Formats: sequence, structure tokens, C-alpha cells
Amino acid sequence: MKKMNYQNVKGTQDYLPEAEIVRRKVKRTLEDIFILYGCKPLETPILNYTSLLASKYGGGAEILEEMYTLSDRGERDLALRYDLTIPFAKVVAMNPKLKMPFKRYEIGKVFRDGPIKTGRFREFTQCDVDIVGVKSQIAEAELMVMALDAFKALELNITIQYNNRNLLVGMLKLFETPTEKINEVVLLLDKVEKVGIEAVSSELIEKGLFVKVADDIRQFVMNPDNRTLDYFENLLTKNDEIEQGLEELKELREFLEVLGADEKCVFNPFLARGLEIYTGTIYEIFLTNKAITSSIGSGGRYDNAIGGLMGSSQTFSTVGISFGLDVIYTAFEVTAKGSLDSSEIDYYIIPVNTLKESLLVAKQLRDQGKKIELEMTNKRLGKALERANKVNVNNVIIIGETEVKNNQIKIKNMFTGEERMQAFVFSKK
Repeated sequence: MKKMNYQNVKGTQDYLPEAEIVRRKVKRTLEDIFILYGCKPLETPILNYTSLLASKYGGGAEILEEMYTLSDRGERDLALRYDLTIPFAKVVAMNPKLKMPFKRYEIGKVFRDGPIKTGRFREFTQCDVDIVGVKSQIAEAELMVMALDAFKALELNITIQYNNRNLLVGMLKLFETPTEKINEVVLLLDKVEKVGIEAVSSELIEKGLFVKVADDIRQFVMNPDNRTLDYFENLLTKNDEIEQGLEELKELREFLEVLGADEKCVFNPFLARGLEIYTGTIYEIFLTNKAITSSIGSGGRYDNAIGGLMGSSQTFSTVGISFGLDVIYTAFEVTAKGSLDSSEIDYYIIPVNTLKESLLVAKQLRDQGKKIELEMTNKRLGKALERANKVNVNNVIIIGETEVKNNQIKIKNMFTGEERMQAFVFSKK
């Protein structure tokens, strides 16, 4: 008989209990913050029609190359969702009676057949919040401050970089970038921090841009003066996109200043967010200490997606943010926080020839809401205490024949070594 291949599919990963406990704590922390901000839960299917996910209002050409496709018994063309955004837009399009503004959160698996690196897999979990029905930049400001609150609760120090697609497109038009090349250039600018401006400049020429256009873009990226909005004030008369982008960024900045978040939120004039879906403000979240160089969250405004899916020119003011659970867990690992408080057990019960009586104790404590693990393999006391130490259990309960006879249980604190006796009625006399 041929031996099976027990390797995981490339880009997927098992999370053993110690790791999964931490991941679930991260999920609960994020969910608590989402609820704190008035977001309602939503769940959408992992399976979708390929035509929905391949819509021009979806993730764009780069993501479509990474989309997993399949067909069912009816020979329908299906695909696994590559994010939670388009399935959300579909829900709004299908439910026109939703009360606006509509704020939802969703935590779920997504799939991309893309490159693999630290914190980036092909099967991963996204934690998203989206708001429909708010035109003002107050929606962006609330999501950015929500992110600051979430990572504060997770004890991870972050910086949020933000920009505006209108401002960026306006600048590219100012440099006389051909309209049909703008999306390609935006995708290249998204790589500046990864590969450097010289490599990007070379690619711009390879894409067919005139040398002067490529050089103007290069000078713009390298100019240290453009890190403040004041730099763009003198360009207001140049085109409508620059004016609109600057107006939106100034409004956002005012909200961030009111909320005391302007130091943690930094304007980056060539942050691009390569996805074609975005129509306004965009942002990415980074660890301040750069222990992981890729973003651990991102988002922005995408006003055309819902109307586009409906086959309408109507716009729906929509803004979202997404946190990557897997990359956040990786951040915990590289900052040595991954193993902290990994045990969720209140008591580990060790029977010493008292299995039935120990079952009774376990049941009564669980009835009180305590989280209990019962030793069921007749380990000797010393071995059982060793196991309790290894899994970071704080308290163990030892139940021997003497304890049963005296209607008591022995509780041992594994960190201090302190032992105490507590009354427990095993039987009525």
C-alpha cells in the first residue's frame, strides 16, 4: 500500500492548540473592538460565481491572477473568495432595503494563489469592517482610530500611513502619464518601499512611459518636501483630481487631530494600494518597529463597487478596513508574545485513584462556568504536575482517597507552590 503524503498544501498551515489559543484571543479582541464601534456581524459564502469576483469592480488584474477557480456538477464557473470586500458589496447590492449607514464586520477565510512570505499564506483569515452610506471622511477617521484602539488592546505598536487615490492620480496626470497607463503606474508605485525607486523607474520605462514622464515621477517620489499637504496647495489649479484629493485629506487630517490620532497616522504621498477598486482615501498599517515589513492591515474608500455590481452608475459611499489575522499572529511570534497566557484552563484536575469522584468535581465546577481539564490517563501525580507546568496551567486540583474521605479537594497554585484545602461534599452521610 502506497504511503500517503502528509504534507500541507503549499501556502497553508496547521495551528496547534498553543498557537490557535493566541489566534482566537486576537480574533476576540478585534471582534470586541468592532462591536464597541457599533458594527454588526455578517457572514458570506466562501464559494462565489467567478463572474462576481472577476468583475472590474473587484480586486483588479493582479489579484485575479491569484484567484482559485473551480466548477461544480452543474458545470457552473465558481471561485473561492480572495477577500471579504466584494462578497460584502454583493450583500448590499442584493439587499436594497438595508438601513444606511450600514456598518458590518466579518471574520473569515480567504484564498489567494500568490507568493508566500513571512505572515503571507494562500489560505488566510481576514477581519474586516466596512461602512456604507457616509460621504464624509469621518468614516475613514473612525476606522483608522478603531485600528489604533485594536492594536493598543493587542499591545502592538503601529503606525498608519495614508494617502488619497485622487491626489495620486492627479499628480500622475500632472506628469502627463497616459490615461491608459495610470493603473499600471499605480501598481508600480505600490512597490517603491519593497524594491526601491531605481527599480521602479526602470520598470516605468519598460512599460512604455516617456523618459521625462518617468523622471518626473521619480523626482516626485524622492522629493522630501511632499510629505506635508502644504506642498500640494500650489498645485490646486492644475487639475480637479488634485483639488478633490487634497480637500478629502485635509478633512481627514482635521478629524484625526480632534481624535488625537495625528501622530500615529502619517501622510505618505506615494502610498498607492495597487487595487483598482479604490476611489479616495487609502491607508496601510505597519508595525512601528518594522519587525515585519509588510502591512498588517489596510483599506480605503471604494464608492463605485456596489453600484457597479448592480449595473448602475449610482455611487454608494463605502469605506473599509481589513486586518490580517495570520500576519498579526506572526507579529506576536516575532515580538515574543506568541506564547504569553496561552492556557485558558482554570483548573486541571488530577485524580489519584478517584476518577469517578474527580468527574463529579469537574462537572460541578463546569456548571459554575469554570474551564476544566480532567486528567483521564492515570498519570502518576508527578507526571501530571509536569504536564500542568508545560501547558502553563495556573491551578491544579488534586483529589486522592484521603481528600474524598474528608470531603475536601486540594488546590495547588503552580506558580507560587501554595497549597490549600477546600471543602467539597462527595457524598451525603
